[in-house]
Amino acid sequence: MSHHVQREIRYNFEFDHRIKACFIGAGGHAYRNVYPALRYAPVELAGICDLDLGRAEKFARLFGAGKAYTDHREMLERERPELVFIVTAYHPDGRVQATDLALDALAAGAHVWMEKPTAASLEDTERLRAASAAAGRMVMTGLKKTFFPTVEKLKDLIGSPGFGRLTSINVRYPQSLPSREDRADLVKMQSFLDHIYHPGSILNFLGGEIERASYEWEPLTGATVTTLRFRCGAIGTLHLAAGQSGGSIFERVEIIGEGANAIVENGSRLTYFRKADLPVYGRAASFIQPDENAALLYEPEHSLGQLYNNNLFYLGYVPEILHLTDAILAGTQITRGTLEIAREIMKLFEFYRRTDAGVTTNL
Repeated sequence: MSHHVQREIRYNFEFDHRIKACFIGAGGHAYRNVYPALRYAPVELAGICDLDLGRAEKFARLFGAGKAYTDHREMLERERPELVFIVTAYHPDGRVQATDLALDALAAGAHVWMEKPTAASLEDTERLRAASAAAGRMVMTGLKKTFFPTVEKLKDLIGSPGFGRLTSINVRYPQSLPSREDRADLVKMQSFLDHIYHPGSILNFLGGEIERASYEWEPLTGATVTTLRFRCGAIGTLHLAAGQSGGSIFERVEIIGEGANAIVENGSRLTYFRKADLPVYGRAASFIQPDENAALLYEPEHSLGQLYNNNLFYLGYVPEILHLTDAILAGTQITRGTLEIAREIMKLFEFYRRTDAGVTTNL
């Protein structure tokens, strides 16, 4: 199955049938990245809920929703949506607000798209899985990085004739892990929980389930280097590169196969180094490889008003929402952003909370 499939996008007003939806949350992230993505999805916004009624009303006017609410239960009861979007924050104790809101949406008979993190514990993730199964409704977490066109292309390279099996993988992402004594405190772990979903989702998408892991922690910045063994047999590292410059390449992913490798930098630049022999050492006069062995470079151009150079697309926001709406309309199941995948990421989060540096742990 090909994961990166070029598709021609339809605009919201062009769909003959649109899914009745409600949206819980009217914050800055949702304003920038999620509400605008609905312009390209078969969604009709019936209501928007936020604790600040004035804010909800402004969002309703801006994004074409029918009504504004401050009580999400009232909105669910009155509107009876088929789909609920949730982009909210945290409870004072560090638990994820969206977890409880998703449970209410499922109880009201709606499918759910929720921004990461899905939950703050494996126990809460399992509660969602049970509720989703009982309601017969899907819950999708917005794991946008698995919808990057570049990361989808990496997935398609794995197992291809020119690349071979995945043998190793490296993901580099700037994130600090709090000190050992702070890791039991969900409030102090909030940033880590919020961001582990990004590299965690990439590792799961490309390598599958992690079998065991161990890490070293650096106390000045909170950086970590983690070694990984995947059930598929590949090995890998996760470098949480706290301390890097704000002007640096933000993140980097590399996969290595059998004589070939590919690198994604900043999410939008992919270099595929196809199989090639090193020139004869000490005698080669040129570094230029034959055309059939030369590296392939993919990156978007930014001179045309194309959708592909809009961050709603190359950062995965529109594709991830379409993944869910396509499944709802077709009566099929989602394959990305599932609660099963969220469970694997939560296992990684709890690994960092419970494990001393240098200890190997079976996940």
